[in-house]
Amino acid sequence: MVGMKISAQEEYGLRCLLHMARSGDSGSISIPEISQAEGLSAPNVAKLMRLLRLAGFVASARGQAGGYILARPADQIKVSEVLEALGGRLYSPSFCARHSGLDRACNHSVDCAIRALWGTVQAVLDEVLRNTTLSDLAHSELEVKEWIARRLANVGTAGAAAGAGGSQN
Repeated sequence: MVGMKISAQEEYGLRCLLHMARSGDSGSISIPEISQAEGLSAPNVAKLMRLLRLAGFVASARGQAGGYILARPADQIKVSEVLEALGGRLYSPSFCARHSGLDRACNHSVDCAIRALWGTVQAVLDEVLRNTTLSDLAHSELEVKEWIARRLANVGTAGAAAGAGGSQN
């Protein structure tokens, strides 16, 4: 991953899996069905489904009623695993080495407040994505927003309790 962003491959791959999770146990889903439902080209969906199959998220079924099914239940597929298989992390320590500016090493390689920020953002993101499954996302946007807000409130409460003894003055 070159930059710090979610790629189209990660977004579209996750959308394909989420479509399958929302379809439940209705049997296999074809590439044209996913393509139409998600507004993606059939060749792009075919490429994504191949990647998802190789990563073990989907299984293919051949024949007239062929298509794809989730290889595991939706509540066992973590969003972090999907994003890792399709592209990688938002931030990794190697990002700094690739973006050092004009010099061979970044001028801030020894003491970098920005690296601390990105590392912390990545750690929080990892925690959320590791604890979010396809099943958690298989609801309306409003329901997912409320679910995330409750999760973050619990994280904030735990973080406030942990940090209460170590304030700086």
